[in-house]
Amino acid sequence: MDKDDSALLTEFVTSRTPALMRVAYLLTGDPRGAEDLLQAALAKTIAKWPTLRNADPEGYVRAVMYREQVSLWRRLRRYREILRTTAHEGIEPDPSSDTDTRLTMRTALRRLPPAQRTVLVLRYYEDLTEAQIADALGCSVGTVRSRTHRAIGRLRQLLPDDHRLEVMR
Repeated sequence: MDKDDSALLTEFVTSRTPALMRVAYLLTGDPRGAEDLLQAALAKTIAKWPTLRNADPEGYVRAVMYREQVSLWRRLRRYREILRTTAHEGIEPDPSSDTDTRLTMRTALRRLPPAQRTVLVLRYYEDLTEAQIADALGCSVGTVRSRTHRAIGRLRQLLPDDHRLEVMR
C-alpha cells in the first residue's frame, strides 16, 4: 500500500468509525462485542483497500459486519442464554425523560435472539429494504419478513404499554 492509499484509509477510518461503531453496537448489543465486530470488519477492509478505495468502502465494511454477526449467531445458536428478570423491572419510569425509554428498549432488544435483533437493526436503523436485508444476510425475503414479524411480536411482549413505539402498534 502506497502513501496515498494509507492516507485515504486513515481518513476513512477516522471519519467513519463513530457511525460504524453505532451500527456495530446495534447489531451486537454489547460495547465490547461492537468493538470486536468493527475491528474484524476493518481488518478485512484493509486487506481489500486497494480495490475498495474508489468504490464504496463504507458499504463494504457494513456488509462485512452484517455477515460476521450472522456467522457469530449461527455458531452460538446452540448456546442460548436464558435471561432472568432484572432488578429494574417493577420500577415506574420517569415520564419526563427519554432515558428510561431508551434503556427499556435496549434491554428488550438484548433479550431478542441475535437474528431477530439484526433484522430490526437493518430494517429500522439502517433503513434497508427487505430485499437488501435478505441479500446482506444471505437468506430469503420471506425469512426476513418472518424474523421481523416475530421480533416485533416479541418486543410487544417485552415492552410495557407506555414504552411501545408507534411503529410496533
